[in-house]
Amino acid sequence: TDTELLKNIIAKSGLKLDYLAKKCDISRQSLTNKIMNRSLFTAKEIDILCKELKIVNLVEKEHVFFVKKLKKMS
Repeated sequence: TDTELLKNIIAKSGLKLDYLAKKCDISRQSLTNKIMNRSLFTAKEIDILCKELKIVNLVEKEHVFFVKKLKKMS
């Protein structure tokens, strides 16, 4: 997940993390962990977030949720 891009999209949407977490049927902490790449989103969660955040372009969806890690922190 591209953390910064997803955080920007959420901020621009005006939606709150609590609302998005409830829609995904997970806790706010779980959503935060997924946004911060501490755990992975499920396909169902990605679909729900794309719907709620109005991410309709497949390329944008790929950039947000399927970004490849180019450099790992040591």
